[in-house]
Amino acid sequence: MKIAIVKLSALGDIVHAMAILKYIKEMIPESRIDWIVEENFASVLEHNPYIDTILPVNLKTLKTNKLNIFPEIKRLRKYAQNNYDIVIDLQGLIKSAIVSKILGSNVGFDKNSIRETAASSFYKRSFFIPYAENVIMRNIELVSLALDLKIDIERLTKKDPLLFFTEEDRKKTLSLIEQDQKTIIHILGSSWESKIYPKEKFVEIINALEGNHLLVWGNDSEHDAAKYVSEHTKARVVPRLSLNELKALISSSDLVIGADSGPTHFAWALNRPSITIFGPTPSERNTLTGSINKVVDCGKVINPLKLDKQDFCIRNIDAQKIVSMAKELLDT
Repeated sequence: MKIAIVKLSALGDIVHAMAILKYIKEMIPESRIDWIVEENFASVLEHNPYIDTILPVNLKTLKTNKLNIFPEIKRLRKYAQNNYDIVIDLQGLIKSAIVSKILGSNVGFDKNSIRETAASSFYKRSFFIPYAENVIMRNIELVSLALDLKIDIERLTKKDPLLFFTEEDRKKTLSLIEQDQKTIIHILGSSWESKIYPKEKFVEIINALEGNHLLVWGNDSEHDAAKYVSEHTKARVVPRLSLNELKALISSSDLVIGADSGPTHFAWALNRPSITIFGPTPSERNTLTGSINKVVDCGKVINPLKLDKQDFCIRNIDAQKIVSMAKELLDT
């Protein structure tokens, strides 16, 4: 069976969607799984033994150059020559639905299960799965319905790591790990300004915890924040890492602390302890908690269909609450 997964972005959403791969390969061993993804996120899928081919697209460039639609359609039509038995759109957006339709016989969420309701009109089959449900569970439910599989969701509590990297990637990050101290990685950025935890509060957290503190960054503003935190603490600014190097580093960490962002969710995917700090996004929908993966949020009910990017409640979350959680996880 030839299966195409469409999950174009963003980083954390792709990580959450990868939980379905092992289920498919175990229950349909002869299956071939290809994954269509925005090319700047493709490396997060690399080295995964459950993906046969990573197929990149560059649809984000259409925002600045509409003419790029023609080479992208040509690329997708070439991918469609793989003659997929089924194409599963885990994104639920109009653009991903169109991509899945070009690729072949497609399925997705129905109009009552997604924000962009028109997307469902492009599917051959669609299924109702409440939008407010946890995103990881939504992906698993859609795949189980699309492929007629009975998936034991309880296995997620004892899952194998979902992210993979090379020994070379691991070696590149070894110098950042100190064997005589717990390594604590701090993720300083996120996709929205209102999802970013204040750098001043990271200073408070780091100064309250013993350990080898590493500051990870991915753009200039995050680098500036990392330099500020480093100047006021004992934390080190990590050189800019590739996604594969970041996977390797987080796999060796004792704790990851950060906002609702892709790199923070790497910790869950790699079975490493984490504290995810939520502001204007619902914590119960965007991660799975357990004995080692904790969340702290603003303590308010948030409608996932009406997110407010101007809600900066994350700035009010007490740093000492995070310190207490961190000490408990580090002592376990």
